[in-house]
Amino acid sequence: AEVVADELRHQIVDGELDDGDLLPPQAVLVERFNVSLVSLREALRILETEGLVSVRRGNQGGAVVHAPTKTSAAYMLGLVLQSEHVLLDDLGSALRELEPSCAALAAQRPDRITTIVRELAGLNAAMARHLDDGPAFTDLGRQFHDALVHGCGNSTVTAVVGSLKSLWSSHERRWAEHSAASGDYPPIADRKAVLTTHTALTAAIERGDSELARRTCTRHLADAQTYVLSGNTPQRIVATSNYDLTPSSDWRL
Repeated sequence: AEVVADELRHQIVDGELDDGDLLPPQAVLVERFNVSLVSLREALRILETEGLVSVRRGNQGGAVVHAPTKTSAAYMLGLVLQSEHVLLDDLGSALRELEPSCAALAAQRPDRITTIVRELAGLNAAMARHLDDGPAFTDLGRQFHDALVHGCGNSTVTAVVGSLKSLWSSHERRWAEHSAASGDYPPIADRKAVLTTHTALTAAIERGDSELARRTCTRHLADAQTYVLSGNTPQRIVATSNYDLTPSSDWRL
């Protein structure tokens, strides 16, 4: 089972099997790998646990391939942190250290205008149009920070920080929905201040000023996280499901 799972895992990770592909019928896989049906099913169970396939039962069943994403990585990381009773503030502290480095790296990219600045500017414009809609404004803010991490130009940093960011965003999403429903969402003045900082950060990246981008991002995260971390009771990290961690536009690791 481990050997079969390892071979299929390599095919998925290396792109020989694409996201959404349907694996051949189990009878075909049994013959191909020369294993028993029990071993094959155990291999599929291993891959299903890893989030690389989902097995559908019935006449239209089969195993569907899922390419690795930051969502699946964030979910497993979240389970580890949740099992160790890590507080949400600990995650916030890590992001305050790591995400500003993404901003600095983005500012150092020679192709930053076409690869990151235009996207950030577009998200800022969308946030300006949704100042009156708290949850939508927060969602666009998450997209801004996702784009910032994704646009840093370093794939390893993107994978690591992106996973942490996805985990944080699931808590931020729940905070925004609860605050909007209870009428406690931050006022327009606070949203304008966030947009002003996003605009300043985008301008620093556009000018190639990596240190200013780093400082601006650090101050912004310290301010923005206070909303999610507010309350008298310390919050534990909770990874409730893979779907809860899925942002509006996921990207592959």
